[in-house]
Amino acid sequence: MNEPLFQVLAQLVTPVAALASGLVATYVTLKNRALLAEVRKELAELENRIITRINGTYVRTAECQLRDQLIHERLTMLQDAQSREAAGD
Repeated sequence: MNEPLFQVLAQLVTPVAALASGLVATYVTLKNRALLAEVRKELAELENRIITRINGTYVRTAECQLRDQLIHERLTMLQDAQSREAAGD
């Protein structure tokens, strides 16, 4: 009498165990993907913060050259204006 019951239980336990194993594997996979996405997002934010800090701290060479050129042009204009005033007096 107990043998058919054990056979039925044995037939049910195997698929249930396989289903549970599959569900656990799916859950772990999804959790890993979520964690990986979160890490990628944090890395991108950190990269943006680092780049912003570097750009705010250091001036590029081209910007320095343009600034120097502008200063020289303004000084030349001021010298020309001063020499015109001196010549007009």
